[in-house]
Amino acid sequence: TLNASAIYPREIIRSAVKHNAAALIFVHNHPAGNPQPSDNDKQITQDLVFAGNIMQIKVLDHIIIGENRYFSFADAGLIEEYNSDFLSLKEGKRA
Repeated sequence: TLNASAIYPREIIRSAVKHNAAALIFVHNHPAGNPQPSDNDKQITQDLVFAGNIMQIKVLDHIIIGENRYFSFADAGLIEEYNSDFLSLKEGKRA
């Protein structure tokens, strides 16, 4: 729809593995103009970072384009935060 889009981390990671990708950058737009990420954008990005970590495919950034501006998850420190969250969970399971 105009206001929502279904993306499936499993399908994205499957395609990345098929094409031997070492890293990924995601980009999408917000047609309404405000590039601030929604809660859903944040959750999907975290899911993609976690899945990427499991499959050894680095997520470099997720960029949202709005009206004459953009939001970068990497610039905002969120990609690093999600990677740290994944490592914490992984280390917690080993304990």
